[in-house]
Amino acid sequence: MQTKTVTIPAISCGHCVMTIEREVGALPGVKSVKADEHTRKVVVEWDEPATWDAIEELLVEIDYAPQE
Repeated sequence: MQTKTVTIPAISCGHCVMTIEREVGALPGVKSVKADEHTRKVVVEWDEPATWDAIEELLVEIDYAPQE
């Protein structure tokens, strides 16, 4: 299992958190997604077939581009 923590400056409310957790969590292979509106941090854990590139691409697509 792989884990990555990123900052997403666009997180501003609970709706943002729910959107990120729902959308990223729906990707095959993603085991958990925890977003925090106060720290603007997102922690993602995944196994194959998910890849960080696919997760990051989805975040950009839904307007929550991460900063590493």
